[in-house]
Amino acid sequence: MTTFDYSLFALELLAALACGLIAGVFFAFSTFVMNALARLQPAQGLAAMQSINITAINPLFMTVLFGTAAACIFLVIFSLLRWHQPVSAYWLLGSLLYLVGTLGVTIGFNVPLNDALARVEPGSTIGLNLWSSYLTNWTIWNHIRTVSALAAAALFTIALCYKAVQS
Repeated sequence: MTTFDYSLFALELLAALACGLIAGVFFAFSTFVMNALARLQPAQGLAAMQSINITAINPLFMTVLFGTAAACIFLVIFSLLRWHQPVSAYWLLGSLLYLVGTLGVTIGFNVPLNDALARVEPGSTIGLNLWSSYLTNWTIWNHIRTVSALAAAALFTIALCYKAVQS
C-alpha cells in the first residue's frame, strides 16, 4: 500500500467512526433525551432544551459534526475520481447520506427550530405553544438525521470490509 492508500484508509475509517458517533448522539436524543424533556413541566423542558442548544455549540461537537462533513466531501471527490472501483458507490452514497440527511437536515430544520426556541421565554404563552410543536417536529427531523448518519457509517464500514476482503 502507498502512503495515499493509507491516508484514504484513515479517512474512510475516520468517516465511519465519526458518522457512528454522530448517529449515537442523535439516537440518544431520539430515544430518551427528548422524552425526558417532554415529561418535565413545559417551561422547564423548554428551558432545559435552550440550555442544551447553547452547550451543544462547543469546539469538540462542532469539530466532529463538521469534520465528518469535510471527510465526506473528500470521499465524494475520491469516489468520482475512482469511480471504476467497486467501493466508490459506497463512498458516494455514504457521503451524500451524511451531507444531506444529517448535516443538511441539521442546518435546514433542527437549527431553525432551535433558533425559534431560543427567542421565546420559557414561561410565556408563545413559548409554551411553541414547545409542544417543537418536541414533535424537532424529534422527527432528528430521527431522519440519526438514520442517515447510521446508514452512512454502515456504508463506509462496508467499503472498508470490501477492500479488506479484496486484499
